Amino acid sequence: MQVNMHEAKSQLSKLGEKAWEGEAVVIAKAGKPYLDLVPHRERGVVRKPGRLKGQIVVSEDFDQPLVEIISAFEGDV
Repeated sequence: MQVNMHEAKSQLSKLGEKAWEGEAVVIAKAGKPYLDLVPHRERGVVRKPGRLKGQIVVSEDFDQPLVEIISAFEGDV
C-alpha cells in the first residue's frame, strides 16, 4: 500500500496498525516512495565488551605461520 504524505499524517494510527499486521506501507512524497512504515522490534541483548576477559586463552605461537600451509600454497607439497 502506498499513501501520500498528507494522507499519512491524517491516517497515521490506521497505517500503523496495517504495518504492525504485516502489510507493507510506503509513504510517498511528490508521488515517489519516500519512507517505509515498519513496526518497532526490540533489539537483541546489548553487547558488553570484555565480558569474557580472562576466560579465553590464546597460545604463544598463535601468530606463527604453519609451514605445512605455506608449502601447500606455494606448491611445495
